[in-house]
Amino acid sequence: MAAYLSLLSLVLWSWMLLMSSLHCKAARPNRREWDSIIKLPTEPDEVGTRWAVLVAGSNGYGNYRHQADVCHAYHLLVNGGLKEENIVVFMYDDIATNQLNPRRGIIINHPQGKDVYAGVPKDYTGENVTAENLFAVILGDKSKVKGGSGKVINSKPDDRIFIYYSDHGGPGVLGMPNMPYLYGMDFIHVLKKKHASGGYKDMVIYVEACESGSMFEGIMPKDLNIYVTTASNAQENSWGTYCPGMVPSPPPEYITCLGDLYSVAWMEDSETHDLKKESLYQQYESVKQRTSNLNNCAMGSHVMQYGDINITAEKLYLYLGSDSTKNIPPDNGGLETKMEVVNQRDAELLFMWQMYQRSNHLPEKTDILKQIAETVKHRKHLDGSVELIGVLLYGPGKGSSVLQSVRAPGLPLVDDWACLKSMVRVFETHCGSLTQYGMKHMRSFANICNSGVSEASVKEACVAACGGYDAGQLHPSNRGYSA
Repeated sequence: MAAYLSLLSLVLWSWMLLMSSLHCKAARPNRREWDSIIKLPTEPDEVGTRWAVLVAGSNGYGNYRHQADVCHAYHLLVNGGLKEENIVVFMYDDIATNQLNPRRGIIINHPQGKDVYAGVPKDYTGENVTAENLFAVILGDKSKVKGGSGKVINSKPDDRIFIYYSDHGGPGVLGMPNMPYLYGMDFIHVLKKKHASGGYKDMVIYVEACESGSMFEGIMPKDLNIYVTTASNAQENSWGTYCPGMVPSPPPEYITCLGDLYSVAWMEDSETHDLKKESLYQQYESVKQRTSNLNNCAMGSHVMQYGDINITAEKLYLYLGSDSTKNIPPDNGGLETKMEVVNQRDAELLFMWQMYQRSNHLPEKTDILKQIAETVKHRKHLDGSVELIGVLLYGPGKGSSVLQSVRAPGLPLVDDWACLKSMVRVFETHCGSLTQYGMKHMRSFANICNSGVSEASVKEACVAACGGYDAGQLHPSNRGYSA
């Protein structure tokens, strides 16, 4: 017993000596000495590296807003602490120096916004903005990259990845300035492959495009540690904003839209909140409200969620960084008010009409008017051709209802994605490019596949519906007037 008490006294004396020593050092603190005794709290989620892929899927000055969105996103991430070497940018890069750009070498994403083009890396531009390169970059496969900087997402198991896409879309597809389209199932396959490689901890994907929900509806797994939000559900348009004539309006010299509703919603939300406090779910709720145009979905859309919803509990800084600088001008364009918008597919016509209205030279006005007429003519041709093909395949009483039918929520757009690709290829061969407008007809081709019609029958119907039409008109490489 005496020995036990002696040992206890020794332990107590040693503890008191240690406390006394720490108390004395508190008067002249030495961080390293403290850390050797007490492990200071750290943020366990800071393990790993943040990576990002930013994609503008269009070209042509009429699509200014998509590259403006991506350039803005780049600066948001860099200001938040992400390193340039960990951000991969895809954009055609034909906007900043375009002769139609009133501020040569500058791109803005807000009517009173600052330049967002300066400093943005030109990783994949022009002909190198392809779905093939995008997939190789996400997978970190340098051997599959063609052209560009060669930069890829060389991520490790503890890393987080953010992917943001802005462009036109259609049921099951996203546009790219160089063919082919980016199909939903191909994208999901890449995500599954990335997950199988153990190349990340969590991934967050934001998609701005018409019918963008259809890229994930019914096919996005919940066990890949990936969270997705889209600008619209599987059936809706997305919307351009900050356009000429709107409030707030771009500077008077601009003839094109500066941004997209969903895109400016998430970026301006990010720039007006502390991202170390705001969660992904909180941003989703805020962006959902603004993108619906305060629940006026006739001039807005339903922001959707797919994949692993549990990730929404995480804070935004884990993906976007934690910049505390507030970059939104005092006139923020309406974070809490309704926004004036234009249908993504009609933004092209608004742009050309602005050119026509502002031109003072008759030859130029005549040329622009011809462009508008050709664009409208091709749209009517696409609509009429698809409608006639439906009649030829299913009869006059059923054609329209079959082609326009929408599957129940939770079901994929199409059962056989290879069939969808084949049907689109047959149509474009005989009837011309779908263009960014005609991508809306993807659901019709999906329904043709779902109903089991053979490719030979579709080819026969396309030849009958489009016989004699110049299938080279409005080729995808000319998506938007880009003089």
